[in-house]
Amino acid sequence: MLGLACGRRREWLIAHGDETLPAAAAQQFAALVARRRQGEPLAYLLGEREFFSRPFRVGPAVLIPRPETEALAQWAIDHAPAGSRLLDLGTGSGALAITVALERPDLSVTATDLSAEALEIARHNAGTLGAQVTFYQGSWWDAIPAGLPRWATIISNPPYIRAGDAHLEQGDLRFEPDMALVAGRDGLDAIDQILARVDNHLLDGGSIAFEHGFDQAAAVTARLADHGFIGLWTLTDDQGLDRLTGGQSPAAGSVV
Repeated sequence: MLGLACGRRREWLIAHGDETLPAAAAQQFAALVARRRQGEPLAYLLGEREFFSRPFRVGPAVLIPRPETEALAQWAIDHAPAGSRLLDLGTGSGALAITVALERPDLSVTATDLSAEALEIARHNAGTLGAQVTFYQGSWWDAIPAGLPRWATIISNPPYIRAGDAHLEQGDLRFEPDMALVAGRDGLDAIDQILARVDNHLLDGGSIAFEHGFDQAAAVTARLADHGFIGLWTLTDDQGLDRLTGGQSPAAGSVV
């Protein structure tokens, strides 16, 4: 925060630690400290958060990218078929879509979000980082223009917190947008909405993967099975908690 107020890097601050702060920098630093004392996330105060070793612009219109979501990016990087199409539903800051596009330039990457403010941030990040991503605004599948080809891979870090969950009143979640966090009484409304129409947009034999809450793997697996997905799997995050679940759409003509 002091570096932001001074417009200097950490190394400069250390080297000039005996100097007096200019009045304007001191005032800005004091204001930042006051906001932080109220619990405002550091990422919002600084205006950015690192994801996959890259700086992403963030703000109150988007969820702050988290380390566990890097596992979803890595899964997509590792498993998306060469030269195929990938869709990120509910992109927020664009961290997932942009990371995949940069790590896998052979892919054609598309991303959606309901929020115009979020897409403004995502487009900024794509431009700053040099990623080729096509963005559309709208609620889940409503964002997709008619007539587009289907995707081989679909990923999403949708809202998955239960309405009324006590965690919403704790830490950074108090400041992040509810629309990016809360998904009905069981936290699975967004995943249900995505799966309801996924058959119209995912290629036969294509794959889908969701990030979800640590205790939702069984429920997400059951929903994928109910929609005919096969080869179901769940991966843990770096804390050993169930965090990603996905599966594959049966290939045309296969017997489930």
